[in-house]
Amino acid sequence: MPEGYEIIDEGEDVILKVDYEKEISIPSIEDSESCMAKTVEILTQVGEVSKIIFFQKRDYEYSNTQTSLLKELAHLYKRLYQKKDLMSYQLLVSNPAYKLCLDTSPGEVQRLITRVMRGDPITVYVELRRIERIERIRANEALDPNCQYFFKKFLEAIDYIIGEFDRTRLITLAKPYLAGFRPGDRSVYRRIFYPDIKPDFMFTKLMSTYPVNAEELDNYTIADGTEVTIFALPDSVQYLYHLMPPEFKLDEEQYEILDMARKVMAEHKPERSEFIDPHRMRVVFFNVGRDLIEELVDMKKYDFRAKEMDMLARILVRYTVGFGLVEVLLQDDKIQDISINSPMGQVPVYIVHGEFDDCVTNIYSTKSESESWASKLRMISGRPLDEANPILDTELELPGVSTRVSTITRPLDPTGLAFSFRRHRDKPWTLPLFTKLGMITPLAAGLISFLVDGTRSMLIAGTRSSGKSSLLSAVLIEIMRRYRIITVEDTLELPTVSMRKLGFNIQPMKVASALVKGSSEMNAADGIRSTLRLGDSALIVGEVRSAEAKALYEAMRVGAAANVVAGTIHGDSPYGIFDRVVNDIGVPKTSFKATDICLIANPVKSADGLHKFRRVTQITEVRKSWAEDPLMENGFVDLMKYDAKSDKLVPSDELLNGDSEILKSIASNIKDFAGNWNAVWENIQLRTQIKEAQVNLSKQLNDPDMLEAPFTIKCNDAYHNIIATVKNEIGSMDPKRVFFEWNNWMKREVKKRGTSEKM
Repeated sequence: MPEGYEIIDEGEDVILKVDYEKEISIPSIEDSESCMAKTVEILTQVGEVSKIIFFQKRDYEYSNTQTSLLKELAHLYKRLYQKKDLMSYQLLVSNPAYKLCLDTSPGEVQRLITRVMRGDPITVYVELRRIERIERIRANEALDPNCQYFFKKFLEAIDYIIGEFDRTRLITLAKPYLAGFRPGDRSVYRRIFYPDIKPDFMFTKLMSTYPVNAEELDNYTIADGTEVTIFALPDSVQYLYHLMPPEFKLDEEQYEILDMARKVMAEHKPERSEFIDPHRMRVVFFNVGRDLIEELVDMKKYDFRAKEMDMLARILVRYTVGFGLVEVLLQDDKIQDISINSPMGQVPVYIVHGEFDDCVTNIYSTKSESESWASKLRMISGRPLDEANPILDTELELPGVSTRVSTITRPLDPTGLAFSFRRHRDKPWTLPLFTKLGMITPLAAGLISFLVDGTRSMLIAGTRSSGKSSLLSAVLIEIMRRYRIITVEDTLELPTVSMRKLGFNIQPMKVASALVKGSSEMNAADGIRSTLRLGDSALIVGEVRSAEAKALYEAMRVGAAANVVAGTIHGDSPYGIFDRVVNDIGVPKTSFKATDICLIANPVKSADGLHKFRRVTQITEVRKSWAEDPLMENGFVDLMKYDAKSDKLVPSDELLNGDSEILKSIASNIKDFAGNWNAVWENIQLRTQIKEAQVNLSKQLNDPDMLEAPFTIKCNDAYHNIIATVKNEIGSMDPKRVFFEWNNWMKREVKKRGTSEKM
């Protein structure tokens, strides 16, 4: 095998990797005749190849489609080269008299094929077409029988060659641009060949060019100056999320320093012990990398600012101990989910965007990168990922963001590794935020607030990406900070760290995943039972999946938690929850009655099918007077239900008329509400007014932070304090007086916020 290239087998890809390090010019099939000729020559000597990569500081990668065009050209060149006697020996050697007839020498055709075709096939094609036209005109005018013979043989050979060219996809793609073509012009090649260029320290491939004829919908900048542009693709229902991170915009000096630093840092392979504290490890790597970069800059006598060296150090960490461009994507707070499907490198990364829903990106992950991620996730989580355990779920803390990662491998995924990253919101969700976004109405927010204070048990159900966990987070924010909260999760998704910083008395517990065999972690059922020994607490289960449901219902039935009991579960209706809990998981029917409230969150689609909106579609109480089937025996009663026409949750007649066993049960334990439905309804309405006022003032002042958890908690605390004060003063919880006092408090608080910001 000649020097200068190697064949690399990467799963479904066979890559021709060409060494261009010693070349002065940049590798470019589209711009360089010699580069194209060398590549075609190599392709005539090797077997099947699906991609071509030139490496010269950066990697220049030509896709499967572009490589197939070159392979087709190489095969044609090989066939024509083997038939070179078609133009020479039959005519030139046997009878030199052809020179008296033909305007074109067969040797010229032979030269075009043997010397020009590999590097400039379009010129050869155009020249052959020109020769064919000239010689056909001369043939029609020829009277000498010998000349007619030469013309016949010559044109047969030319027509054969042109026909072979016409059958290639390269010529088919080039034909629309051949009008006025001049030999040697490579502008047509630039329309067909365009490599993906990436720094060679990156595994990820990024298509940097903008799509042709696409409509730009939005553009903005995220961390480190990364540019994001959203395009609507022509003749497609897909949107393109186009990312341009700083590592693709480095100048030569910056790139040289980063490449040198990367080679030094690559010698250190992090061990399992270092991944126990990923945050500390990244800090150490950043500091070491930053010092190394500064030394290299001084050695090369470059003039770099501190800000530049910090940026290079962050990039260095990203591609040594980090997760590459996934980390850049996760810096965009509008991204909700990232899907990376197998086989790696064959399909782009997909995302779910907060404004544009499902989008395809310009990013392609590779096999080597996916294997690196899998190794890191094993070390970070301490959980296996192999044929015996083909699923790994864990949480990942990255700079400024936390995410849940789900990974699958063989045999579950027969083509390798696949990943799903779910981005957690930087701050906990709140009911006012959901009200602003239309997921719930102010009345629904007021009702949920009342149910939380009434220490009811509730399950939040929905399909994947319906907002179940986010809604559960908002429910948590409604719990008064004076009560203890215990969370039980196999993958930490709930905002326990943020809530602790906000003053909540919260204790997270991490248990074994139901999907992992032979784990040393405590199983979920035992984890839930252990919480009951920790005293009176609100009990929150991240997701109800299997046997832990039985332990959860034990706690709910005996009232052991003595506060709110809540969790999420997959299901699209109250009966879907019942079916899952009773028929799939095996909780007794009578135990299911311990569920008080079902909150159903599901995405709804627009009429064109292009947009999805998260909505709570039902708030349903579970009554207790049924025996076998709650659906058939009126065990499910909607308190609120989604109305598609108005795109809102609307109250049911049962709620408006006070025909709710759960609300009456709450009232029966509160002196001011017992036997007085009007007082209950007035309190729900009061909470509704407060939530609505908070949202309206936020919009009026254009202050979205007013809907975030810190201010929402202040609003909730103020409500409880004011209602206690009013009751002490006048002996009752007068809703009008309470709202008046609360509204005045909020205005004062907003004024204080404005003053502190100015200071």
